Amino acid sequence: MLIESSTLITPEIFKPARYLGNELGAKHKDFDTAKVRWVLTYPEVYEVGASNLGHVILYNIINAQPRQMCDRAYLPAPDLAMKMRETKTPLFALETKRDVKEYDILGFSLSYELGATNILEMLSLAHIPLTWQERKDTDYPLIFAGGQTATSNPEPYADFFDFVALGDGEELLPEIGLVIEEGKRDGLTRTELLLDLAQVPGVYVPQFYDMLEDGSVKPNRPDVPEKILRRVATPIPAYSIGLVPYVQTVHDRLTIEIRRGCTRGCRFCQPGMLTRPARDVEPEEVVNSIVEGMKQTGFNEFSLLSLSCSDYLSLPAVGIEIKNRLHDENISLSLPSQRVDRFDENIANIVGGTRKGGLTFAPEAGTQRMRDIVNKGLTNEELLRGIQTAVREGWNQVKLYFMIGLPGETDEDVIGIVETVKWLRQECRHLSKRRLDFNITISNFTPKPHTPFQWHSVSTSEFMRKRNILKDEFYGMRGVKVNYTDVRISAIEDFVGRGDRRLAPVVKRAWELGAGMDSWWENIDKAYKAWQTAIDEAGLTWKYRLVENGEWNLFEKAEDRRQTAEGDILDYEQQLSTINYELLANKPLPWDHLDTGIDKQWLVEDLERALQEATVPDCAFDGCSSCGVCSPDFGHNIVVTPPPIPEYLGEFKPNQEKAQKLRVWFGKQGDMALVSHLDLVRLFDRAIRRARIPISYTGGFHPGPKISIALALSLGMTSNGEIVDFENHTRMDIAEFTEKLRASLPAEIPIFKVEELPVKFPKATQILDKAEYFITISTDNKYSLSQWQNWLTDIEKSSEILMKKTAKTGKKKIVNLRENLDKISLINDNFEESDQVKINYVGSAKNDGSLLTPEHICYMLEQVSNEKINLIKAHREKIILADHITQ
Repeated sequence: MLIESSTLITPEIFKPARYLGNELGAKHKDFDTAKVRWVLTYPEVYEVGASNLGHVILYNIINAQPRQMCDRAYLPAPDLAMKMRETKTPLFALETKRDVKEYDILGFSLSYELGATNILEMLSLAHIPLTWQERKDTDYPLIFAGGQTATSNPEPYADFFDFVALGDGEELLPEIGLVIEEGKRDGLTRTELLLDLAQVPGVYVPQFYDMLEDGSVKPNRPDVPEKILRRVATPIPAYSIGLVPYVQTVHDRLTIEIRRGCTRGCRFCQPGMLTRPARDVEPEEVVNSIVEGMKQTGFNEFSLLSLSCSDYLSLPAVGIEIKNRLHDENISLSLPSQRVDRFDENIANIVGGTRKGGLTFAPEAGTQRMRDIVNKGLTNEELLRGIQTAVREGWNQVKLYFMIGLPGETDEDVIGIVETVKWLRQECRHLSKRRLDFNITISNFTPKPHTPFQWHSVSTSEFMRKRNILKDEFYGMRGVKVNYTDVRISAIEDFVGRGDRRLAPVVKRAWELGAGMDSWWENIDKAYKAWQTAIDEAGLTWKYRLVENGEWNLFEKAEDRRQTAEGDILDYEQQLSTINYELLANKPLPWDHLDTGIDKQWLVEDLERALQEATVPDCAFDGCSSCGVCSPDFGHNIVVTPPPIPEYLGEFKPNQEKAQKLRVWFGKQGDMALVSHLDLVRLFDRAIRRARIPISYTGGFHPGPKISIALALSLGMTSNGEIVDFENHTRMDIAEFTEKLRASLPAEIPIFKVEELPVKFPKATQILDKAEYFITISTDNKYSLSQWQNWLTDIEKSSEILMKKTAKTGKKKIVNLRENLDKISLINDNFEESDQVKINYVGSAKNDGSLLTPEHICYMLEQVSNEKINLIKAHREKIILADHITQ
């Protein structure tokens, strides 16, 4: 069933362009001829999902498969979700606008413990039963989840999914597609198809497994594996080149993965444990993908992605080679949080430049002792050297990440965070005339499955006490901004992330009570109350209190644990002394049936090493740590020998020459009417880059292309008469310019005419005069054409029609709308009574505040008719410039 999206996706919806599904890079394979039809969803709003690299890669890979097609869906924002529920419109795929129930398989990315409530929201909007039990023996799409949280511990969410994809999906998902294709061909039932899928390494089908009394998960039938293998794949950067959204996204840039996996061995880091072994991408492959990707997308920024970019030894050579090849482009590079011990002048060169990006490091702890406990592999000397390098290279603000609540932490370690910041500033004072400022984030440590610290807990009261210590110590320190993670979020993350199947009703009830991911930021109190209520109703309050109180002894009997939760807990040192490592190793955990490659006994031993403050070397560069990953099933570390670092050609120098001025008349039609003015500016910027047009740049700290759109068009309005001016630093043949620009723009932004002007000719924005519009309006009652004409005549005869306007400054003033109107007339061949007419008018388009909008025409009609006038549709036919009519 095709969804009539035009009645849903309207200008009244916030950022409607996020739902169009026709952005550059979107794939439109034929639905009817595809044998397997996927919808990959990201359970967050479009701006987050469309810029997620894993989502883009898997979308491209599935669409590259013969006989398979893949569409996308994201979490509708609250305004659209409400509209969908009111109209009983089901969730639809962006590209085809089809009901997602028509597809074979619906996949969700579950990368955050509390993200499951958004998945339930999307299933509800799709009119799909929430649990596999309700979907059994039906023809609903197969519902699955992948991502870090799904791979780590899917048990709290097991009831909601038909299967779970563990680990990397690049090879796994196409294999799943082939199994589904064969199952459809052979007419298999839903259960039979899932049984076939359960034989694929990396596929976990929860309904074929039961949770036992001791918390372990075992097969309930003999023909499925006892342990499910995590899949490992080699990164393929070419599949990262994809979507170019119309709206600004969270990561509004081209992102290329340079290294997957991390073997640093940070004991708190789940991604580091779940992505082993480490695999470098060949430097030439990275460079070629970036250069080609920038040409295809038109982005002006790219990012090199890895859990630890600095451990990619080829980073300096790759970064400088890319900047050299794109030397004539105004582009910048951003990197995620880096290893401060590897930050040097070479890396500073590739992340610096005309637009110096932010610099983020994660020391994690404030003392050397704590950094050894977490196996950070960072000394005070290395920390200082990295920060001093940043100051020497021109940075005067650095972002630092720290954690509190780590095993073995004392108050002295907490205060050490503040002392470290003071020390760094003192030691860097002589290197710059500017003060070194810090933006600091203090996170509450949340233990994660599959890490040495998975048995650890910290009480919420301890978090609050340590936070208060930090607030006192940071008080009065200038140039230091400190952000703290909400303790309540951390407690719920911990409770759910290390839970078992008993939590499925809790997750469902929390969703029913309104605990969506967005609620955490918009209304934390409401979300927290929803989770607390759900936990209470499930009878698991005692279990949650253990998380709140914090305790090491996780192998007591249930009744003893309740008693502990209700009574006083042991002091911290006494807790540490009671740890029985042998019992930890033998105690079943809800995720023990997942084979991630890391030996559980090794995790116990590493926990013991941590509390002895013993470090383990990075096995990608030093000796093997014997974690158990390296094997035929998971592969081995791949470290590429770095190539020589090329000579740096220097930073981009914006070409400000004015060799040619071109004026372009264009339209904004169809879906493009839902692209905002700011998004249109960004669209033209990227189109110019893709077209390789020699645009001139402004000067200053942030040089921008000299592209000037004459008059902003209201969201939802179409046009045949828009104007944009371009200034080129090198002359181009007009026909060549037109051909290249047209090829780089969407079809619904047609080019009507291109004219070359004298270089010193004023911009269109400087000589705006009038604009002609066609508008369709309506009233609640029907009136004859003559009555409509009488109202227009009344307007024409009026000398003034006053309206109160509020300026951006907040100042109110009275304007005479009538003096801004040139002419107005009816365009209607319906001589019967009508509640809707079409009007043509010409009014002021000047930038002096006298712009006459379609809304102003409605206001004037209301004044003469005493009727409520509704604007149905507006179209700008042309813009009229002073002494120069354009059409």
